[in-house]
Amino acid sequence: MTATRYVAPGRSTALFNAAVAGLTRMGVSVWGSRVLAVRGRTSGQWRTTPVNLLTVDGERYLVAPRGATQWVRNIRVAGEAELRVGRRVERIRVTELADDEKPAVLRAYLKRWKFEIGVFFDGVDASADDETLLGIAPGYPVFRIG
Repeated sequence: MTATRYVAPGRSTALFNAAVAGLTRMGVSVWGSRVLAVRGRTSGQWRTTPVNLLTVDGERYLVAPRGATQWVRNIRVAGEAELRVGRRVERIRVTELADDEKPAVLRAYLKRWKFEIGVFFDGVDASADDETLLGIAPGYPVFRIG
């Protein structure tokens, strides 16, 4: 369940994230984007990053396509966070999924956002079988909201 895989953001990712976060802060959700705010595990200060909010069979999820990012490490400790769009703030609690629970969520995530995050999945796409998705699952933290 605890992934050690991490893909650092490059310059283009940082610019894209800044643009999406800016629009989301203004109240414009880009394909389900939210600004995730979570307290730092050491500092206690609020840290923010844009995320894609995914809904599958009525359940909502956050997926970390770059692996064990800072927001993942922070939310694992905090267990709660905020999702923001404009002035609307939703407080959430999360539970991290076990690897064997991830394939359907990863498939749905890839189907919805492959154009944006496909580069982080090393050629795996929404058509991958469950065995392939189970094989990569340890590197992709997934959190159920609720």
